Amino acid sequence: MRLKSEIWVHALLRRCFAQGLFGAVLRKGAEEAGSIYVVINRLDGTVKLLGPPPGSSIDEMGDRIWSEVIPPVTSAAEVQPFIDRLVRFDPDIWVVEIEDRTGTAGLTVLPGT
Repeated sequence: MRLKSEIWVHALLRRCFAQGLFGAVLRKGAEEAGSIYVVINRLDGTVKLLGPPPGSSIDEMGDRIWSEVIPPVTSAAEVQPFIDRLVRFDPDIWVVEIEDRTGTAGLTVLPGT
């Protein structure tokens, strides 16, 4: 059984806060099953956008897995047009931003993405 998107997002933020990271919900989506996208600000001038990978988004341990949706860019403003296109396609998405110098925010990112 998968967690509701809203619960998962709040758990991610709580975990980030516990690790000393800052995060915020930029866009609320459908509480039950909206897709989740994570903007990671590396605080070095680069930003990347993680989203659900093609195919299964759950690994064999039951954890969510992520892929880079677009190549890293130099500002959050460069990510916004892509997010706007996603919202036009699926208005139920969640967008969360995390500030993390490691670039993963503790998420499992598929290699090669």
